[in-house]
This record gives sequence, structure tokens and C-alpha cells, in this order.
Amino acid sequence: MTEEFIARLRAQGSRYHDQHPFHRRMDAGELTREELQRWVANRFYYQKCIPLKDAAIMANCDEVAVRREWVQRILDHDGTVEGTGGIESWLRLGEALGVSRDELVSERRVLPAVRYAVDAYVNFARSKPWVEAVASSLTELFGPAAIRVRLEALERHYPWIDRAGLEYFRARLVQAPRDAQYALDLTVARCRTREQQDAAVAALRFKTEVLWAQLDAIERGDTQPAGALT
Repeated sequence: MTEEFIARLRAQGSRYHDQHPFHRRMDAGELTREELQRWVANRFYYQKCIPLKDAAIMANCDEVAVRREWVQRILDHDGTVEGTGGIESWLRLGEALGVSRDELVSERRVLPAVRYAVDAYVNFARSKPWVEAVASSLTELFGPAAIRVRLEALERHYPWIDRAGLEYFRARLVQAPRDAQYALDLTVARCRTREQQDAAVAALRFKTEVLWAQLDAIERGDTQPAGALT
């Protein structure tokens, strides 16, 4: 039963957003500078909300040992001092793509559907049992392989990008496998009944849909309300 459960979770990788046409075009070197800038500006909203999601999981979790482990995710993204962490690395990625950190932080380029999808994910973590929210994070199982492809594609196809700005992806190649293994072990240990396992799989499916919906909006890119960028 455990092996079947893990297989069901891993099967959600077929729904991961590396299969989205936008990421396929990115990996093939077919995106314009404007499309990449739209992507980095919108994805920043997701990046800044990841620690909020993780804090919600911790707030709902009554197990000290789990909280001690999970807090590392917040430290990875927020950093331990000024100028460190994943959010800072994403700001530097934005600068490497020609989008200033002021523009990213202002959120004025965030599309309504992107904001809605990300907020739905944070609210999911706040309102669902913490084990289900942990299961939703298992998209990290699929992240490293996609990041390797993305990093190589950005370096090869987009020579105008400052390579120093790609450190976010290099760090995630270390962090994501560690985080994914812990979350997988925790999900398997806590989800023993079929009902619990079904809920965990549904949570992971929901997360893949959140990521996919973001890229749908970013790919269209023409649904920003009038005057939103001024």
C-alpha cells in the first residue's frame, strides 16, 4: 500500500508545470525578452508568498519536531540576514533579466489570475490540515529535473542574461531534493488510510494546478487591467 501511495504521488509529475507550453518554449529558447520579464515579475509574487505558506503549515502543526524541520524552508527563502535567501536571489534574477527590484517589489506587473492562484495556495495551507498542506509541497519531487533543464536552457539560449543572476536555481538544486524527501517521508508516515492518501494526492494535484494556472496567465499576458502598469 505504501509503494502504491508513493507511486500515485509521483504520478502527479505528469501534471507539473515544466510540461506547460510556456516552459517548453522557454527551454527551447523561443521566449522573447518581454516574455521572460513578464514571467520573472509575476513569479516573484509566488516566491514572496512561499514563506507565508510555510508559516501557515507551522501554525497548524502541533508537532515540535516537525516545526523544527519545516522552519528551514522559511529561512531558505527569507534568508537569515539582509541580502540572503531565495527571495533575494529572485530579485537578483529579475535584475539579470532587466527588471528592477523596485518593479518586482511593487507587484504592479502581477496579473490578476497569478495573484488569485497564489493566494489560493496560501489559503489552502491556512485552512487545510497541515499534513495535506505538506503533501501539496511535493511538487518539489519534480522540481530538480526541471530546474536543471531550465538552467541549461537559460544559459545556452539567452546569452544576454547575467549568469550571476541564476543563483536561485543553483541553490534549489540542493534545497529541493532535501525538502522533498522530508515531506515525502512525513506524508507517507502520516497518511495511513485510503482516505488520508486520497486527500494527499488531491492536495498535490491542486498544487500542480496552481502552478499551471500561473503560467496560463503569464503566457496570455494581456489581461492586466487598464492602467495597472502606470
